[in-house]
Amino acid sequence: MTKQALSFSRTDSAKFFKTLNKRVNDYFKENNIKRTGNWTLYTKAIIMFALLIVPVVLVLTVKLPGWTQILCMITAGIGMAGVGMNVMHDANHGSFSSKKWVNKLMGSSIYILAGNDYNWKVQHNVLHHTYTNIQGHDEDIDAGRIIRFSKHAKWFKFHKYQRFYAFFLYGLLTANWAIVTDFIQSYKYLKRKLSYGKFPNPATQWTKLIIGKIVYYLIWIVLPLSLGFPWWQVLIGFFVMHYTAGIILSVIFQLAHVMPNTEMPLPDENGNMKNTWAIHQLFTTSNFSPKSWLAEFYTGGLNRQVEHHLFAHISHVHYSKISNIVKKTAKEFSLPYNEYNSFWGAVAEHYNQLKVLGQKPSMA
Repeated sequence: MTKQALSFSRTDSAKFFKTLNKRVNDYFKENNIKRTGNWTLYTKAIIMFALLIVPVVLVLTVKLPGWTQILCMITAGIGMAGVGMNVMHDANHGSFSSKKWVNKLMGSSIYILAGNDYNWKVQHNVLHHTYTNIQGHDEDIDAGRIIRFSKHAKWFKFHKYQRFYAFFLYGLLTANWAIVTDFIQSYKYLKRKLSYGKFPNPATQWTKLIIGKIVYYLIWIVLPLSLGFPWWQVLIGFFVMHYTAGIILSVIFQLAHVMPNTEMPLPDENGNMKNTWAIHQLFTTSNFSPKSWLAEFYTGGLNRQVEHHLFAHISHVHYSKISNIVKKTAKEFSLPYNEYNSFWGAVAEHYNQLKVLGQKPSMA
């Protein structure tokens, strides 16, 4: 089935984004700094890779008690998510470095998360960042039938319990990438001829995907088995690592878009959206924990999703500085700037939103 072509309004009589863009550009010019990463980001990259790799090396080389092995794999999962948010994410947006080859190299860290760079760029950079929170176009709000993230999605009776089981399912995100998601996405995206940049040769993409999966399982499954670890220990460790990373990444995303203060607008019958793309981002995106150093550091600035969606080409290390500009400009133009002061407050609101979306539409 061919998806309806969408177009955002080009009418911004108040010139919101033109004004905002100029102010942000002036900030970088006046301070003589690049929009890409700096020593702060590179230091974080080393820390996140260490969080992932060191615990795994310890498990493979040192005889540890079972509970210590579990703690190590949880730490590895924290590091895996950290690499995804701080390194891979910026790099695949082209903002990790001013050098393309560095972005390509660091962007390849998606393979550590069991993902694929072509699939991720299409789903995230193209579909999510362009059609944020638009049912049928933004795949990040499509969890199939099991979880209802949008009021426009079909409702099933079991959705009234989703607030209880959703968080448990969030942990399966990266494990699904490792097993089935990448194959399904490659088939769909290649068939629709979607790409972020140059469209890849289908044979090359399939070869790259299959080889990537083989190498991934050789490292994470075959290697520990060859070192004498029982198969059940290997699978438990693999699951614990992925489940930890999956729940972190999933929750961080949900706090940005599936919230009471974010909208899920639909186009009119002709495929036209009410707002311009930039204004659409303000209505569909939310921040959390703006004053938390830990949230800023660990999530790779994804606690400031408003800034990220408006300026994805700017490295997250600059978001805290430009956030005041964005917030001030949005207020000046009487536009929303969605934000929750704390992480747990935002989690509670997401839980409440799952409850609302789980109700039968006629009762909601």
